[in-house]
Amino acid sequence: MTVKTNELSAALFLRLYTSVGWEPPGIGQVQKALENTIAAFTAYDDETPVGMVRLIGDGGMSFYIKDFAVIPEYQSKGVGTLLLNTLETYIRENIAPDWAVSLELISSKGAVGFYQKHGFEERPCEWDGPGMFKMIR
Repeated sequence: MTVKTNELSAALFLRLYTSVGWEPPGIGQVQKALENTIAAFTAYDDETPVGMVRLIGDGGMSFYIKDFAVIPEYQSKGVGTLLLNTLETYIRENIAPDWAVSLELISSKGAVGFYQKHGFEERPCEWDGPGMFKMIR
């Protein structure tokens, strides 16, 4: 299994995105999102793309995990862990050594345990309010 950084095309994004049952945005919207992504990571089994994740944020204090998808037949086989570890290494290599940054996400319902296993905390927690979002159309 290998991970390539910043080689995710809009067409491949849509293929991986829809493989997990998500309703796809238009290709123009995906292209714009990829242009404004800090880094995109794609996992491959030999030459077959099997998963992806995008990193967005301000590059200084806050980073956000977006569009984390592993095709169903590769789920629970270490692909997600490989992608997440690669993403976290990328952040560590691109921030000052004395910085502490926030890495945030909104989990799919079935993935909460995966994220907890990797050190993420559910919100609300003892010291903070719930994670929230709003869709604008």
